[in-house]
Amino acid sequence: MLDLLKPVVEAMGCELWGLEYLTGGKHVTLRIYIDKPDGVVLEDCERVSRQISSVMDVEDPIRSEYTLEVSSPGMDRPLYTLDQFALFIGEEVNIRLKVPYEGRRKYKGRLNGVEGDEVLIVVDDHEFLFPIETIDKANVVPSFGSDPTRG
Repeated sequence: MLDLLKPVVEAMGCELWGLEYLTGGKHVTLRIYIDKPDGVVLEDCERVSRQISSVMDVEDPIRSEYTLEVSSPGMDRPLYTLDQFALFIGEEVNIRLKVPYEGRRKYKGRLNGVEGDEVLIVVDDHEFLFPIETIDKANVVPSFGSDPTRG
């Protein structure tokens, strides 16, 4: 589906940051994240949503009823690709693995780099190297900067 939608989003002047196909019982949601260098506004989401809806109606890749959501990645930006991880080196990230490693699936730490097809994070002074295919979900942890009114 990524190959079908990427050219549509790019033709609208945006980047297809990622997509999520979420199922919950009979309900299906297709969530598309778009980005632009100068930021995404509501009108961008509306334009891309209309265009994607038209393509989806014609191509019909999802046979059941579904809800289409188009939004910016937001401050807690999800990370899907090694290139996206590389853009946020030095930032704090949350990573959830597909299967537990050392007895846990969730890790929160500083993204220290990308090596080959692996993501390097530092959690409490311990380095972890996770192959991208073992990561179920990853997000940048929003930072709001320091509060100048606090000592």
